[in-house]
Amino acid sequence: MHAMQYEITLPAGYDMRIIRERVATRGHLLDAYPGLGLKAYLMRERADGSPVDQYAPFYLWAAPEGMNSFLWGPGFQGIVNDFGRPAVQHWAVLGYAEGPAAARAPVAATRRRDPLAEGAAPGEAVAAALERHKEGARAEGVVASALAIDPRHWELLTFTLWAREAEAPADAGERFQVLHVSAPGRGELVRGRQW
Repeated sequence: MHAMQYEITLPAGYDMRIIRERVATRGHLLDAYPGLGLKAYLMRERADGSPVDQYAPFYLWAAPEGMNSFLWGPGFQGIVNDFGRPAVQHWAVLGYAEGPAAARAPVAATRRRDPLAEGAAPGEAVAAALERHKEGARAEGVVASALAIDPRHWELLTFTLWAREAEAPADAGERFQVLHVSAPGRGELVRGRQW
């Protein structure tokens, strides 16, 4: 499984209603996309306390073929045409869990990045992170959560969807609004440890 995200940071004063309209009119296009576990259409705004106005969709791909099909196809080309070609971050998923609020529609998301400590044994650090993730995914209000790693930078990423923004703890990381979720393969995403 792969996690993927690109961030489009918008100019100060950008009318974020444009992003809301984009998602309202185009979001459904990935509701049945082959190979896609889920896509959370995310944005954050300075008006809500974010340091930037940003559109930052997050994806969980069941297999690389779906991710590749999207990146080299017309879906991503639409982003390139409208905003330029953003850097696409991607991570190997270590674990995935559905939370107590799995049946509810998420309205908020958090993204937390944690570097692996210098000198830490990768296997031990990942095992400890998986235990913390498993426990965190049981928190009230969690819809779904993924733990992933970028082994190039030795950085862990925890991405969590929340049924209510207020349920996310203060230390959960950067906060986003969820405008829409396309989840054609969410039911097939492998739960638990990914190896």
